[in-house]
Amino acid sequence: MEKPAAAITEAGTGIDTDALLRLRHIVADARRLGLRRTSARPGAVATRRRGRGTEIDEVRLWSHGDDIRHIDRNSTARTGVPHVRTFRDEREQTTLLLADFRPSMLFGTRRAFRSVAAAEILALAGWAALSAGGRVALLALTGFEPVFVRPAAGERAMLRVIGGLQRAHAAAWASTAPEAPLDAALDIAARALPRGGTLLVASGLDTPGPGLNDAVRRAVHRLDLHIAIVSDAFERAAPPGRYPFLTPEGVFGVRILAAAGNARPPDAVEALRRLGAKVAVFAAELPPERHIQTLERLHAGG
Repeated sequence: MEKPAAAITEAGTGIDTDALLRLRHIVADARRLGLRRTSARPGAVATRRRGRGTEIDEVRLWSHGDDIRHIDRNSTARTGVPHVRTFRDEREQTTLLLADFRPSMLFGTRRAFRSVAAAEILALAGWAALSAGGRVALLALTGFEPVFVRPAAGERAMLRVIGGLQRAHAAAWASTAPEAPLDAALDIAARALPRGGTLLVASGLDTPGPGLNDAVRRAVHRLDLHIAIVSDAFERAAPPGRYPFLTPEGVFGVRILAAAGNARPPDAVEALRRLGAKVAVFAAELPPERHIQTLERLHAGG
């Protein structure tokens, strides 16, 4: 689908905040299934720290996926509605979600734009980070002014992140600025994180900039860098044909493919891995629930 002139609320072209909120249930279901699988294997090592932390973060309404052992009896008795306590771990980790909403991401041929798929992937990762007792933050590139949401813990933090994703995506639609390179944004994001944090980048890696490799090296030196490459079906296997194009400089052209082609060099992923980043490719046409296993592989090493 091409970027529509006015109907940016069509399915797959805009951020559905309710849908991103519902992804919490997918993460909770996957987490319970993973814990069951781990407990069934003697000697298996769980990657998530055990325990709930010691400091109460907030008391909120119970929702699907919450542990009934964390029900707050006083609030539940007072209101007649189940409430649960959430806890903050003193060793909590900060995860910064870097959303690439630059002009090249506002594109897609099946189900959703790459930018929308990127938001879904980051929302899944954000909910998972919170369920592990961490904090989440957001830096979203819009083609103009980036949107930043400060690190925080608890469900309210994820609500602010989702709101930031929606605002940034709307701003990206309205922007007419040329696409800025990704390397500078990666440096800014890495410096915004405390040492030892996790930076998850969701991008198509278009217009990487001449300094991307150096930015990746600097990032992996002080934090855990995860890169989710969001790929459209057309990029992975473009059918033969004549394809007109327009460059950012306003130059028109036509590319002819005599056979099915791959728009991304096959060694791009391995090159990033050699630099120390954890990398995985996500297909934008797949629904969000299909991305859970890919995210797990990404966190495990790509």
